[in-house]
Amino acid sequence: MNAFDTAARTRADAAGHAPSRHLSARRAEVAAALASLLPAHALLARREETVPYECDGLTAYRQPPLLVALPETEAQVAAVLKACHALKVPVVARGAGTGLSGGALPLADGVTLSLAKFNRIVALDRAARTATVQCGVRNLAISEAAAPFGLYYAPDPSSQIACTIGGNVAENAGGVHCLKYGLTLHNVLRVRGYTAEGEAVEFGSEALDAAGLDLLPLIVGSEGMLAVITEVTVRLTPKPQLARCIMASFDDIRKAGDAVAAIIAAGIIPAGLEMMDKPMTAAVEDFVHAGYDLDAVAILLCESDGTPEEVAEEIERMLAVLAGAGASRLEVSKDEAQRLKFWSGRKNAFPASGRISPDYMCMDSTIPRKRLADILQAIAQMEVKYGLRCCNVFHAGDGNLHPLILFDANDADQLHRAELFGADILETSVALGGTVTGEHGVGIEKLASMCVQFSPAEREQMLALKHAFDPGGGLNPGKVIPTLARCAEYGKMHVKKGLLPFPHLERF
Repeated sequence: MNAFDTAARTRADAAGHAPSRHLSARRAEVAAALASLLPAHALLARREETVPYECDGLTAYRQPPLLVALPETEAQVAAVLKACHALKVPVVARGAGTGLSGGALPLADGVTLSLAKFNRIVALDRAARTATVQCGVRNLAISEAAAPFGLYYAPDPSSQIACTIGGNVAENAGGVHCLKYGLTLHNVLRVRGYTAEGEAVEFGSEALDAAGLDLLPLIVGSEGMLAVITEVTVRLTPKPQLARCIMASFDDIRKAGDAVAAIIAAGIIPAGLEMMDKPMTAAVEDFVHAGYDLDAVAILLCESDGTPEEVAEEIERMLAVLAGAGASRLEVSKDEAQRLKFWSGRKNAFPASGRISPDYMCMDSTIPRKRLADILQAIAQMEVKYGLRCCNVFHAGDGNLHPLILFDANDADQLHRAELFGADILETSVALGGTVTGEHGVGIEKLASMCVQFSPAEREQMLALKHAFDPGGGLNPGKVIPTLARCAEYGKMHVKKGLLPFPHLERF
């Protein structure tokens, strides 16, 4: 049984086997309690109202929530959390719903707490290079507000036009420029929020350091399990004077992978270093006409930014490394318009995949850079094994993979094969010395694979940390950390399939 099977069974138990009369009574009880805390328009209960909230970006799995609450003030957030805690109603916090691991999947007996109305930029300090924003502010909106001051917010996930900063913090999102400028964690100074009991908490500081334990890295990437985030202070970065991008073509996957390792080994940290395989470049070129080399087996996008002198030197060094690694074609962006065109293809990889397949499952794992070719060759074998196509796009500079498995969710057999394919990619990544997630989080998607990567003792430590923040387990339950029973069941399935028992997974 994989993570999706288990999650689906759990949801069926909650929604199907529990008497609908009981859920109706529970909904009425919770609605009555919240009605006194929220305006009428901020509480959604009818089926047609809650449909937009029944899934996040992992659209193959859906569950209507018991209710949807849309608070407009922090006082209302605290009041809703206190009421739900008293009623023992689980709460799933939600931002824009762009997450890809099912982290915002509702519970049939739980309240979805939508924070979409928290969309105000509270303060922007040009001198300190910081911005304090509410959790529902879009990622790109921060850079748009900072642009008149020559500043921007560096983390740039592909969904930055829609995703919110609260969700970015919850998942520790990255982006195509995270190699040089870091993930969300490296660009956040302070986070404010509320515990499951409705108590205000704050992590980090706008100062260089804060007294006591540094708990900020715990809340970043915690996927809504420890606290509900309402406000974030981020670090702003000066816009570079110039940026140029190299498009490098390769006639062999291993050459492309070795080129990535060679660039880093040469002491160069590009602003962006991305890889796409041939099926992916074909899909995006047909969509955005970015000028990609359709004959290449793989292409690399290598960007340099800084002063004109720094960029000229770094571009020259990267060209030499890429040529030495066997690049079959090298093209440098002539102007800003062409640079943006190169990146438009990479940024539109996901929607381009949606044009060639009814559905896709976007995986997210991380491996050592030197194993890029190994994982691509393994994925090619999996395509044959599971009878499904896969397009590959990578944050190659830090080894973060985004294979997109193409399938039709209306075909139960294809969906099942896609699930198995995805789990195989994740667990092969672990076997290659990597990890099951890089920036999308665990949610429900990677629950079983967490059993493979982490030992029972390590998972118990995670659960103990969750208990310290949320003793009642009311925030986003059933996500991220698999139970011992679930891992035991998954381990038996591993052995039954003739695979090695984990966590002692054989290394490639």
